[in-house]
Amino acid sequence: ASVSEPAQKCCTENIQPFLTSILEELMGPVSSGFTEVRSLFDKEVNEIIQDFQKTSDMTRLKENVDQLMTLPFNSVKMEPCYLKVNLLQELLQDLKSRFKVYHIDFMIQRTQNFMQELMENAVYTFEQLFSPSRQADSAKVATTIEKVKLRVLK
Repeated sequence: ASVSEPAQKCCTENIQPFLTSILEELMGPVSSGFTEVRSLFDKEVNEIIQDFQKTSDMTRLKENVDQLMTLPFNSVKMEPCYLKVNLLQELLQDLKSRFKVYHIDFMIQRTQNFMQELMENAVYTFEQLFSPSRQADSAKVATTIEKVKLRVLK
């Protein structure tokens, strides 16, 4: 009871007025990282579509979709996504001194883990939605892949 009032006053005066601007500042790198994940997924699926349109090879299509499933674990391809979030390092340094924010590396790592999880969910959903269509007429497969991609990106 004796701590509640001073603590509430401290939060109201020294922290709450800054929360909106802090969140906006932090969301820039986070949003750009997640946008990069979306772009990477889009690019990879477009490459699958282009390859299939050139070859019409169903075996190769299956290999490409299987390879897409490993995308979240491909550190080279995911690196540009992760680099966007590394900008948090600089932004959080200011918060560290002003608000005693610790474990900056942990915050960045968790954000990158969420990005990987988002990619895992995207490729899994893509594979689940596309799987029944693999038996379809090969002339419709590219269109089906595009429709599934757009559905996943929604």
